[in-house]
Amino acid sequence: MTDPVTGLTGTMTSPIRSAGGLGEVLVAIRGGTESYIARADEPVAAGSTVLIIEAHPGRIVDVVPWIPLAPDRQQDI
Repeated sequence: MTDPVTGLTGTMTSPIRSAGGLGEVLVAIRGGTESYIARADEPVAAGSTVLIIEAHPGRIVDVVPWIPLAPDRQQDI
């Protein structure tokens, strides 16, 4: 079964300082917010919005930077 956080976005509360490093992400889920250990293939600054692409046991998630499309580009999807 897929963890319900996969596919959600979150906010980095602790940065990932180097490729393969760890940080912390806050995710709105189940009517509240929960923190997860985040890892990424590139540095990610605190305060950045990220997309959770995979969840692992122990509340560890893989993330990538999330850059939403500009309103004028959303029609291209």
